[in-house]
Order: sequence, then C-alpha cells, then structure tokens
Amino acid sequence: MRLSLVIPAYREAGRMADTLHTVCAYLDHQSYDWEVLVVIDGDSDGAAAAATAAAGERANVRVLVNEVNRGKGFSVRRGFAEATGDRLVFIDADLSLPVEGLQPMFAMFDAGAEVVIASREAPGAHVVGAPPALRGVMSRVFNLVVQAAALPGFADTQCGFKGFTADAARQIFARHQSDRFGFDVEALFLARQLGFRVVELPVTCVYHAGSSVNRVGDVINMLGDVLAVRWRHRG
Repeated sequence: MRLSLVIPAYREAGRMADTLHTVCAYLDHQSYDWEVLVVIDGDSDGAAAAATAAAGERANVRVLVNEVNRGKGFSVRRGFAEATGDRLVFIDADLSLPVEGLQPMFAMFDAGAEVVIASREAPGAHVVGAPPALRGVMSRVFNLVVQAAALPGFADTQCGFKGFTADAARQIFARHQSDRFGFDVEALFLARQLGFRVVELPVTCVYHAGSSVNRVGDVINMLGDVLAVRWRHRG
C-alpha cells in the first residue's frame, strides 16, 4: 500500500516547518510507502520557501505552488492529480485533525470503505478548545443547509481530513469543480451519487487561532456553493 498525503496550505508560512516535521516523523515509523504533496495556494507569505526548507532532501515530499490563490478545492484536486498512491488523503495544514488519525482511517479502508471522512460530530469524537463564536454559528447554519439541500445524514461535511481509494478519487475528482467553500460538499455529493461507500471517522479536533473563514460574507458564498453543487449534478 502506498499513501499520498496532500496538504493544502494558504498563508501558513508560520506553521509549515512544524507541520512537515510532525507529519514526516509520524510517517517515517509506518510500514507502508508514502509521499507528501504540499500545495501552496498563492505564495504571498513565503510558505513555499518554508515548506521546501522543511522538506530538505526528502524525495517523497514535493512542494507545489499555485501562482495565485485558487482555493482549497483547486489545491486538493491539483495534489490528487499528481498523487501516485493507492489511498489519497488530504489534511489541513494546521493539523487540528492529528495525522495519527491515519491509522483508524486505514482500518476503515481495510474493512471496505472507499471514502472516509473525519467528523467532529460522530459518536466518539472530541473537540479541544472552541472555534471563534461567529465561526461556530456559521458552521451550524451551514451544516443545516447542507443536510437539507444536498447531503442528508452527514453532520459534519467540512472537517479537513478526508481519504479516498485511488479509484474513488479518480472518479469523484474527474467530475468535481468547486474551488472554494463547496469543495467538501461536492466531493461527498459525488461520492454518494457514484455509489461509493462513505464512512465517518470520529476524531479529536484541536482548534487553533488563525482561521480564514470568519466573515458573514463567507456564509453567503458557502450557501451559494452548496446550491451550485446541487444544480450542477442534478442529473
């Protein structure tokens, strides 16, 4: 088995070194082959240089750079397009969802799952700290709309840690178009539409400061993206 781990990063220069050191230290102790693809989404803060320095001479760590900010969806699709693994996973650069979650994720793959999504709402999940107040309200409103309009049954579509078999990733992301807020929703909508087995993984989430999703305008964009997903794949 070979893992391809994609880390999309936007304005994460201050975290990149610690993130890559933590991820590589964990993966170095695993029995499977692996690669890490860091996708810098517009290098406005020197994150590419920080990631490249942290990667050092490792041939299995690659740093890709979007010339301008394109969004998390675009960045994950780019990473997956260059991935060579049997299992493709993306994880947020702040590691609020710990990389150690790969072990139970792989157990779910071994049991027959084709898509595994981390969830902060599934039984057994834990949350450490709290998101900014506005972000918490936004998240609840967004999840209600998502369940009503697109994905009934999933209480947490936005958790930044999701895995796919290579076949599932190929089919889903060949059809996927959302670059920004609708990224996760569209991936799961397509997974369900294509008949893949999607399993929720309860995780421990540790909130960090510095979220870029805190504005009321973001809620409007997020809701618009959900409706666009439903319209785009209405057939």
